[in-house]
Amino acid sequence: MHYPVVIHKDTESDYGVTVPDLPGCFSAGETLDEALQEAIEAIECHLEGLLADGEPIPTPKPVELHQSNPDYAGGIWAFVTVDVTKLSGKTRRINITLPERVLHLVNKYASERGESRSGLITQAVLEYIGSRETLAR
Repeated sequence: MHYPVVIHKDTESDYGVTVPDLPGCFSAGETLDEALQEAIEAIECHLEGLLADGEPIPTPKPVELHQSNPDYAGGIWAFVTVDVTKLSGKTRRINITLPERVLHLVNKYASERGESRSGLITQAVLEYIGSRETLAR
């Protein structure tokens, strides 16, 4: 999953990173690279907590939906990639059957975004279940 993050840097402070789609998820780092790496770890930890609590993983929203929020004014926007297939336990190999056309679309979409097929399918399933659970509430 690609999460948008907003980075703030005040004079004489580290870089601070906020993840708008995950309320309460923050990180920081002395350098921009360190701050972004720490953001990935913070997101993974946050998502693990949600999964442990039986909560759905929030779907990242477009940056444009967050830019009007005054809390993020003056920040620099970036994206970090989190591999949700690594979260909450070990993985299991399964066999599924997909039409060739669908498999081709999955492979193409994943490749264009630097993701694995398994990661994309995992993300899609979690987003689908999360959206259904949200509608059911």
